Amino acid sequence: MTVSIRGARVIDPASGLDQITDIHIEAGKIAALGNAPAGFETARVIDATGLVAAPGLVDLNVALREPGYSRKGNIYSETLAATAGGVTSLCCPPQTKPVLDTPAVAELILDRAREAGNTKVFPVGALTRGLAGEQLSELVALRNAGCVAFTNGLAPMGSNRILLRSLEYAATFDLTVVFTSQDPELAEGGLAHDGPTASFRGLAGIPETAETVALTRNLLLVEQSGVRAHFSQLTSARGVELIARAQQRGLPVTADVAMYQLIFTDEALRDFSSLYHVQPPLRSLADREALREAVKSGVIQAISSHHQPHEVDAKNAPFAATEPGISSVELLLPLAMTLVQDGLLDLPTLIARLSHGPASALRLPAGQLAVGQAADIVLFDPQDSTVAGESWLSRGQNCPFLGHCLPGSVRYTLMDGHLTFEA
Repeated sequence: MTVSIRGARVIDPASGLDQITDIHIEAGKIAALGNAPAGFETARVIDATGLVAAPGLVDLNVALREPGYSRKGNIYSETLAATAGGVTSLCCPPQTKPVLDTPAVAELILDRAREAGNTKVFPVGALTRGLAGEQLSELVALRNAGCVAFTNGLAPMGSNRILLRSLEYAATFDLTVVFTSQDPELAEGGLAHDGPTASFRGLAGIPETAETVALTRNLLLVEQSGVRAHFSQLTSARGVELIARAQQRGLPVTADVAMYQLIFTDEALRDFSSLYHVQPPLRSLADREALREAVKSGVIQAISSHHQPHEVDAKNAPFAATEPGISSVELLLPLAMTLVQDGLLDLPTLIARLSHGPASALRLPAGQLAVGQAADIVLFDPQDSTVAGESWLSRGQNCPFLGHCLPGSVRYTLMDGHLTFEA
């Protein structure tokens, strides 16, 4: 089908384009920007006057909960929710049941994602079998099955030697390893940032050093092995400093931050609401400000939802007994627009951190608007607002933003030129 998007402010961070123009789509790809190609016949016209057209958002961490955790969500429901947040490409972590450590599981996820037809899904495979930290997964076979990177998440490695050998093997095949840096011994039993709020509320603390100790080790091993590394879910000011220094030394490292870490601090735990129970934890105001500055400077080049949907019972218990995580992918764009509203980022920079930045970090074929590229596009109204939860598509309602009025409203999401969401 041919589509013409007319009169939008087109922002493409990859090329630096920022102007009011038209986009013409044919056979799922962008056929032209500006004037239509000769002989182009439009089957559908979208009047985008007053709207912003940007590359479809790229979310590096969306738990789809399938296979194995259908009570929390499934591939169809969570990719559909993602389209409402402007997401056209997403990475799913390997914490499924069975763990995503074999080509068969990767192929199952990709087949069901294609059947759903909502977003493009890029699996992240388990670095070790069963995420047990002992035996290396069949990384090359997983790559050939469609995995774009590998991680052990928060699951500990059996030893530093095993980790180093894993990184060396990944480097041999130019594979990307994703780290979530948290020392399991320093974090053991912890529920919240080790600070005044946790002490006052009687919550077991997780010190900043749980991140920085693990991060320092990981960076040293990255340097020794030469592996491409992406550091996910940074939470602390000192963690940001370590990443910045590594980048200055020329290490091939990138980083992302969870959207909610740019909004909340550990003060959100004052009422013991389990909706704010996340791992790694919300940290101090000073940490949040450092994370924001790192996003602005580009040290952190990607903002992700780190979407984790849960069934009601998972959050309906005393704080310590609840499961961590927030369901937020369908609010990714409106939540990110709060950073523009607060004057932290201009709109092109924000879009870069939500599209071209994350796509570049994991070398995904996404995140840009250019002739010949896939027509993955989000159209949104920056002047309108979104009432969170007014219509809710995710199976998980564990979201502290429900009922809030957020800036920006996604009007259309297109994947390969087909409408996957229309407000």
